[in-house]
Amino acid sequence: MLKTSLLFVAIALLAFLLADLEVSTQDPWLEFGRMAKGAVTPDFLAIWGFWHALLNTVVFALCGICLAVVFGVALAFFFRFTPVRLFCAFIRSIHEIFWALIFQSVVGLNSVCGVLAIAIPYAGIFAKVYAEIVQESDHRPREGVPTRSGGLNRFVYGILPVIYADAKHYTGYRFECALRSSAILGFIGLPTLGFHLETAFREGLYSEAAALLYVFYLLIASLKYWVKARLIPLYAAAAFVILPWEVSLSWENVQRFSYEILPFPMRPEGAASWDNGVLFAWESVIHWLREIIAGEGWTGIRNTVVLTQMVLVGTGIFTLLSFPFACRHFTGKVARRISHYLLIVIRTTPEYILAYVLVQLWGPSMLPAVWAILLHNGAILAFLTSNNADLVPLRIDAPRKRMERYFFEVLPRVYGQFLAFLFYRWEVMMRETALLGILGVYTLGFYIDSAEKSIQLDIMIILILITALLNMGIDSVSQLVRRRLKISTKLVTSA
Repeated sequence: MLKTSLLFVAIALLAFLLADLEVSTQDPWLEFGRMAKGAVTPDFLAIWGFWHALLNTVVFALCGICLAVVFGVALAFFFRFTPVRLFCAFIRSIHEIFWALIFQSVVGLNSVCGVLAIAIPYAGIFAKVYAEIVQESDHRPREGVPTRSGGLNRFVYGILPVIYADAKHYTGYRFECALRSSAILGFIGLPTLGFHLETAFREGLYSEAAALLYVFYLLIASLKYWVKARLIPLYAAAAFVILPWEVSLSWENVQRFSYEILPFPMRPEGAASWDNGVLFAWESVIHWLREIIAGEGWTGIRNTVVLTQMVLVGTGIFTLLSFPFACRHFTGKVARRISHYLLIVIRTTPEYILAYVLVQLWGPSMLPAVWAILLHNGAILAFLTSNNADLVPLRIDAPRKRMERYFFEVLPRVYGQFLAFLFYRWEVMMRETALLGILGVYTLGFYIDSAEKSIQLDIMIILILITALLNMGIDSVSQLVRRRLKISTKLVTSA
């Protein structure tokens, strides 16, 4: 494990030499002071004007999760087949905002676009996780179900009771993630909290922005009180009733979209529909594709990989430094609780919002993206690692000094799970890195956003496909590393 860790540190140092980490704003401290003042003087009176955006944030997330669970369960039944696994890997490798950019060209920028943008990648995630939960569950109860029973009976009586608790907990966690996804979809124009947050930050209304963020934190913190399994059907029914169904879907839009995503050389000059025909100029198409890959594609891939590798190691360092403050073996009850709350606040803040704030302070370089993704993922991993460390019983002869206890007692016993958590998040970091290009960082998201704004849907689709393939490659490497190190994300209570 140490050799693997040092190898990734060396790669991150090389990436650091290739990275653009400059501060381009003239007086970041002045802007930081204004933001800090807004943070301590939130304008809660403005919230009453945004209640509809708050409701939309919850409704979009709830509808998206419900659809994702239904299709995720269906896909999980067939996850053992390679085509299904590849399909799930593909749909979950594209970020929700990129899905929204695709759907807005077909159904318009509306609620259905937002719900589908959440439901599709989450269905791929649920399929993978549910299948893994079933695979790692106790198989003995299934042996008591008669062999002549149908597949549904075997699932209901032999599998569901065993996996229900794990599946419920993970689905609840994913609902929290869906709320974050729903909020940031507002940054591209959907009527959720992100829309008003983006407006408030852009106009310098930091007291209003702080109030919106605090309300979002309260929403996340309150989930354990109102999200109950028995009430989910009622919530889901209400959400689908409340959801606005104004969709500008038409056959003409579908035809136009399907024509505009064809490579440019296949469309006669000036053509806008299938009525003008298609040119099968394969040499021109290959040349066009090479130019995209050699230009925007290669630059976006290089910057995305460079940023991801820095973030991966940075997240690991942040986790190792911060988890002891939330662990019972190193800190007292009060300090531990404060540390837990801080980690919850940081992980609850979507990385896109963190990056957006830091871009206002430092300008559009890789620096805001590094810190935003590092803090968000580091808080998640520190929270998980501290919980894991709390489960580790200390030996009778454990060192009394905290530094020695950390290096010689606790860290060696949780390091494997820490690496498993870190590499499990690697694919997520890659998706986030590509996405933050929308804020001006020259990753793949920057070129995807530029193509979408210039209505070059063919280039946008090619770049999104490159992003998906890159994420799938990272996911495969992550699984290979975890298998070779023989590490798992399942918590352990002993060394």
